[in-house]
Amino acid sequence: MRRVTLLCATLLCSATALAKVEVQPVQHSKVGPVLAVRISEDIAPGDYERLLKGLMGNPGKFARKVALLDSIGGSAAESIKMGRLLRESGFETLVPSNSLCQGSCVYLLAAGKRKTVRGYVGLHRPYYPGGDSSLASGAYNARGYLRDMDIPLALADDMQGIEPQKMRVLTPQELERYRLGSASSSISAR
Repeated sequence: MRRVTLLCATLLCSATALAKVEVQPVQHSKVGPVLAVRISEDIAPGDYERLLKGLMGNPGKFARKVALLDSIGGSAAESIKMGRLLRESGFETLVPSNSLCQGSCVYLLAAGKRKTVRGYVGLHRPYYPGGDSSLASGAYNARGYLRDMDIPLALADDMQGIEPQKMRVLTPQELERYRLGSASSSISAR
């Protein structure tokens, strides 16, 4: 399975496109067809549409669907929309070695049917351009989303306790406690 991960990461990293959301089918000799999604950089409005377009442009049956995450976060509302799409589409999530999933990227990680963390996961409270009062606008519902993803609500509470300018990297024990995977877990073939 490491070969699938490495193959997906190599193909997506070598792509000349500078898109934040990349979708590419990969043929693996043992697993078969794999649909790989790479989400990197700052998550911004419009990324959901790019993800949806990429998925719709790659119809068919895949032995596996893997979303590789290496993002500094960004728009929490966009991340939640993207996370729901990843979950509905049956994706596994992976934070590869030497990669970071922080802030709102955690919502993408939470969406995976299976979650593997080989890199780093960092928590902090989302930055709200309109101030904390913008939470009342209902732009997104982090607690409801985490509940839908079967993630303990303690994650939302702990995220709110960390200032947006700071970050706390999760330990393997915390990853397991929040059901976000663990550093020792691996994605297994079906």
